[in-house]
Amino acid sequence: MNRATASVIFLWAGAGINIACSAATDSPQMQAYPIKPIRMVVPFETGSTTDTLARIVGRKLTERWGQPVVIDNRTGAGGDIGTELVAKAAANGYTLLMAAASHAITPSLHKNLPYDAVKDFTPVTLVASAPQLLVAYPGLAAASVRELIALAKARPQQINYASAGSGSPSHLTMELFNTMAGIALVHVPYKGGGPVLTALLSGEVQLYSGNIRAMMPQVKAGKLRALAVTSSSRSPAAPEVPTVAESGVPGFNVTAWWGVLAPAATPKAIVTRLWREISHILQAPDMRERLAQDAIDAVASSPEEFDAFIRRELATWAKVVKASGARAD
Repeated sequence: MNRATASVIFLWAGAGINIACSAATDSPQMQAYPIKPIRMVVPFETGSTTDTLARIVGRKLTERWGQPVVIDNRTGAGGDIGTELVAKAAANGYTLLMAAASHAITPSLHKNLPYDAVKDFTPVTLVASAPQLLVAYPGLAAASVRELIALAKARPQQINYASAGSGSPSHLTMELFNTMAGIALVHVPYKGGGPVLTALLSGEVQLYSGNIRAMMPQVKAGKLRALAVTSSSRSPAAPEVPTVAESGVPGFNVTAWWGVLAPAATPKAIVTRLWREISHILQAPDMRERLAQDAIDAVASSPEEFDAFIRRELATWAKVVKASGARAD
């Protein structure tokens, strides 16, 4: 990789699914699975996007299989407690993890994790992704990313941006922006998104890259200015807002993401069936419409694509963490 970029999402092809699945349908192990309830561990609190996606997918799997998919919220240590639980679970397809983008960030922030983000897991599928929205306080003399970059170069270390905490996705996204744009915006960490919004609306801070669904009402009310979305393509939730990449920072691409992981050494037949079933769920029009309401895009990549994606994410954020000196709160 010649320059730091993030989150390249690979969409599945229907033909590929049919080929992969037909090769595995004769497996007795696949025909028997599942014969008992499945536990899907969510390493974050009830009501989080990770939790919501797990419950939606779990409910649909329950309907298709007739076996309950039980959502188990194991919070704490920034997601490490629930993640470790799945890493050490039996590799039989009955314990799964609904992981989030932090899965690829945490290893660079914590050197002594009780699990390996790659070796201890078998990727099943990238379920969904969502861009962040880069917004500015209206008093900032920049109406576009290009104007922001020019202003930041003329006033180095005089323009600040907020984050939901040191080491958070909102922090590292802006550090990647700093690096790729060749500027020096100043980081101001807060304790969560609520305090960030208060500070941003008051003009205490000037920039923030955060949840598009949470930011758009403030943009439409004229209280914030939308500069760009962080994904490689424009978001259907705000089609009039350009991407960072098309606004002067080629190659910039950051998305929040969520995906299903199983313990390492989970049989391929079981992984294939999980992928096939979840892909079927995600391609349904009602599911895509439901996710679109939250500005989330269904993905359903293959296990191999998801594995490659995670490895790229780990490499990208390792570089950003090292360059920025970021530390977890």
